[in-house]
Amino acid sequence: MTTVALKDVSKVFADGTVAVDKVNLDVNDGEFMVLLGPSGCGKSTVLRMIAGLEDPSSGAVLLDGELANDIPPRDRRVAMVFQDFALYPHMSVQDNIAFPLRLSGVETTSRQERVADVASALGIGDVLARKPSQLSGGQRQRVAMGRAIVRRPGLFLMDEPLSNLDSGLRAELRAEISGLVRELGVSTVYVTHDQAEALTMADRVAIMRKGVLQDVGTPTEVYGRPATLYVAAFLGSPRMNLLEASVYVHLDRYVALNLGEQTLYLPWTDLRARAVSHYHGERIVVGLRAEALTPVAPGSPGDVLQGRIRFLEHHGHESLAYLDIGATAIVVDDLAGTAVEPAGAGRRLRRFGGVMQRLTGRSVGRAAVAEPSAESGPERESVLSDPGRHHRRPAELAVRLAPYPAVTPGHPLAVSVRMDALHFFDERGDRIDVGWR
Repeated sequence: MTTVALKDVSKVFADGTVAVDKVNLDVNDGEFMVLLGPSGCGKSTVLRMIAGLEDPSSGAVLLDGELANDIPPRDRRVAMVFQDFALYPHMSVQDNIAFPLRLSGVETTSRQERVADVASALGIGDVLARKPSQLSGGQRQRVAMGRAIVRRPGLFLMDEPLSNLDSGLRAELRAEISGLVRELGVSTVYVTHDQAEALTMADRVAIMRKGVLQDVGTPTEVYGRPATLYVAAFLGSPRMNLLEASVYVHLDRYVALNLGEQTLYLPWTDLRARAVSHYHGERIVVGLRAEALTPVAPGSPGDVLQGRIRFLEHHGHESLAYLDIGATAIVVDDLAGTAVEPAGAGRRLRRFGGVMQRLTGRSVGRAAVAEPSAESGPERESVLSDPGRHHRRPAELAVRLAPYPAVTPGHPLAVSVRMDALHFFDERGDRIDVGWR
C-alpha cells in the first residue's frame, strides 16, 4: 500500500487566493485519514494535489517517501471517487467498473472475473447489465466505488462521496465503505464536511480552516482535547458552550473563573490550574460540552451554575435546554455553513474570525505585548491587529435533559459542572493545557 506525506504544501491560485497554506500531514500505510472542514477550507484542493490533478505552488507531495510533484496522475497508483459519481451514462455497470482495467490492457477473462468479484462484494452483482440512469443513488455510488477498487490501487482518494445521498443511505454506506477499505488494507484519504462521518469512519482526523491545518488526531483526541478554539466549536452536537471568563488566582487554593454573574473554582490540585494561573487578571475562553453538565437540585453543593431556561429543543431521545446564566458567549466563524443556532434563539451564528478577541477593554496585559512568532500565519496573529474579528453575545448554555421534561421556558434550573471536563483557550484561540496528547 501507499504512504502519503505533505511537506509545507501550499496552493495559491492565479487570482491570489490562498487555498492551502503550508500543510504538513502524514498518512500511514493502510490508514483511513479524514480531511474535515467547512466548504472552501481547502480540503478538496489537498486531495487533488495528492492525486496529481493540481500542482502545489510550493512544498512537496511524497508517495512512499518519493517526491511525486512531477509524477502524472496515471502513474501514482491512486484511485479517486468523486462526489457526483462521474459514471459514463452510455456504459453498463459492468463496463463502467471494467473501464480502468480495459485502459490498462487487462485481458478480457481476468477483467470479467475481477469485475464480478468487486460487484459481489459491493452488493451490485445483479445490476451489472443496467445503465447508471436505471440505478438508485446508493447503487451508483457503489458502482463508483467498484470502479476505484477494481484497479487495486495503493491509495484511495474520496471527495465527499456520500454528500448527495439521503441521511439513511449515508449511514448505511458509511459502514460499508469503512469496513471494505479496512478489509482491503488500502490507505485512504477521505474528504467530508460532515463531522459524524469523520468521527465514525476515521483512524485519524485532520481538521482544516481557510487552508490551514488546525488539528490532527484520532477522533477521541480531537473531540476530547481540541487543539484550537475553532476545532472545539466545530466538533460536537450540540456545540461546545464557549464562555468568556475572567481569571483570578488565589495561590495554593484555587483559580476563580468569573463567568459574569457566577464563578467556577478550579482547585489548585488540578494540574491545569498552573497553566490557567498565568492569565491572572485577564480573560480567556472556557469550554463546556453538554455532557459535562448535570441538572441538580437548587442549592446543591459543589460547582453549580444557576440559570433560567430560555428555550427548549425536543429531539425525541432527549431534550436540550438553553440556559441564561448571565455569562457572555464567544461565537466562532466559519460554522454558519454547517449548522445554525437552534430556532428558538432567533438568529444564525454570526461570523467572528477564528482567534479570541482581546476582552479586557484595555491595551495592557499579555496580549498587548505579545509578538507573533516567526512561523505565525494569519490564523495566529494577535487579535490587537484585527479587533473586529469576533462576535460576543449573551450565553445560552446547552444542557441535556430527559425527553420532554416537565419544565418550560422561564423555569429555573441548576446544573453541576464537571470541572475535569473544562477546556481552556487563550486570546489567540490556542488550547491552554499541560502537556499534550
